Amino acid sequence: MSKQQAILLVDDDKAFRVLTSGLLEEQGYRVVAAANAAAGLALIKEQPFDLVLTDLVMQGTNGIQLLEQIKAFDPKMTIIMITGFASIPSAVEAMKIGAFDYLSKPCSNDELLLKIKKALANKRNLEELDRLRTELSERYQFSQIIGKSPAMQSVFSIIDMVAGSDASILLSGETGSGKELVARAIHYNSPRQSHPFIAINCAALPETLLESELFGHEKGAFSGAIRQKPGRFELANSGTLFLDEIGDIPLSTQVKLLRVLQEKTFERIGGTQSISSDMRLISATNKNLDQEIQAGRFRNDLYFRLNVMPIHLPALRERKEDIPLLAQHFMKISATKNSKSVDSISEAAMKMLVEYNWPGNVRELENVIERAVLFCRNATIDVSHLSFHEQRPEMQLLTNARSSRMTEKEMTQLYARTILNEHNGNKKLACKTLGINFKTLQKRLGEL
Repeated sequence: MSKQQAILLVDDDKAFRVLTSGLLEEQGYRVVAAANAAAGLALIKEQPFDLVLTDLVMQGTNGIQLLEQIKAFDPKMTIIMITGFASIPSAVEAMKIGAFDYLSKPCSNDELLLKIKKALANKRNLEELDRLRTELSERYQFSQIIGKSPAMQSVFSIIDMVAGSDASILLSGETGSGKELVARAIHYNSPRQSHPFIAINCAALPETLLESELFGHEKGAFSGAIRQKPGRFELANSGTLFLDEIGDIPLSTQVKLLRVLQEKTFERIGGTQSISSDMRLISATNKNLDQEIQAGRFRNDLYFRLNVMPIHLPALRERKEDIPLLAQHFMKISATKNSKSVDSISEAAMKMLVEYNWPGNVRELENVIERAVLFCRNATIDVSHLSFHEQRPEMQLLTNARSSRMTEKEMTQLYARTILNEHNGNKKLACKTLGINFKTLQKRLGEL
């Protein structure tokens, strides 16, 4: 059952208060009436209201003054002004101060109810927007970036310093290392957090489409341009623009991008009007841009514009001490998401996760853990639940053992031979890897 919406009606006309209160109560609203501004303000400070409906012209404190007092107490309060025809200019002034709308007396019941419905719908939309912004801000707090390794602590220190600035940032690191997560964290911890975060993958689009996406186009600018379309630079105004895979931008587009960064203006494709965009730029690449510059594939002057504050994200294999933390984090998220009761990872499974090379970095780890949670039928993820993009020898061994229904003795022997082969027949190294002595190895190999 939905909560009954509360409306405060402030008017010094008793007949209007009685008639309007009755009408609104018939529509299911809870109505509280006040005969003057002072009484109305006192009620607002005592109890919550979804909407204030107030007369503009009253004895003593008038509607404009009440509006200012309400907004000082609760800036988000939704207010509709009621006015006579002669005071419409004052009602317009009230809207500039913060009123949602105004009504002219006399007004029909249908017009009054429609204005109230629109005002309350707008209030709900704004509340939902605030909720989503809060959720995003919490999701991309620096605390959500997992890592205790020295390499990640260094990254945390840098992003904490630059988040509050408008400096251009260049994120580098392998695919899957978390560049977009860091970019979003910087945005949602910056003064621009209430404005858009606009992302585009530059490698995913051909040159002609990329320019249209970046700068927008006018109607008729090219075949298929049936309407005007704003570009990402325009959409990111007051917010942050994230250019992922910046190293894949063609040289011809690099020239235009450099001009935007230098002059802070651009034109839509097919247009002549200069458009300004006040946005913060964060770029990311998995390429070595110094090498790209040497090869003539990336402009040196553009690189210096982008690389005001460089941040390098280490590969997961370079911060193995973070793997247990990340694995546990992804396990909890996936278990909740998939309504599973998985709450731990076995020691053997964790050892395998730590020893794996992770060519796909954090993104691959997240996928591996989610698959493991889905496969797991009890509370603990074990070795048998793990599957990797690059199959490890022991995982292949386990797959073969399961498919051929090997006995434990046969599997132990096969594993010992696999490790011995990896060490090119060196039994001393094989014993060290297996954690057994020479005699035990001989028994497993069937030599005794």
